[in-house]
Amino acid sequence: MTRNVYFNSPFLLGFEHLDRLLERTAKAAGDGYPPYNIEQSSDDRLRITLAVAGFGREELNVTVEDRQLVIKGKQCDVPDRTFLHRGIAARQFQRAFVLAEGIEVTGAELSNGLLTIELARPKAESVVRTVEIRTGEGNSGTDALQRRSNKGGQS
Repeated sequence: MTRNVYFNSPFLLGFEHLDRLLERTAKAAGDGYPPYNIEQSSDDRLRITLAVAGFGREELNVTVEDRQLVIKGKQCDVPDRTFLHRGIAARQFQRAFVLAEGIEVTGAELSNGLLTIELARPKAESVVRTVEIRTGEGNSGTDALQRRSNKGGQS
């Protein structure tokens, strides 16, 4: 397998993590089960809905680790059942979504075979920083950085 290096430019400093992010996304995109929808419910909210018919609440697990939302499902076989025909398989799955920085999972709900996961994207405050330019004459100065928010106040 060849490895694509998308961010190997001297002008893209600090973007090495995006290469890893793209690799994780490519690995997670292979399986089509369970089917899902992603919708934007408002300007700062997203909703992921997965079709998980046959799974109970105790058979599903939703976690967030390292900016990755992972949904796992594992159905347990009941040992005292004898099937004459088994057309509905007890199947397990794992579905992963890489979350952008700042996206928060606000809740999950299972209803009528659909698992709905709510996500929120808080509005980021834009910050302008002024960097003081020092001379090489031993200028110790006070603060090298001054921060101002776009709202006009200083912090």
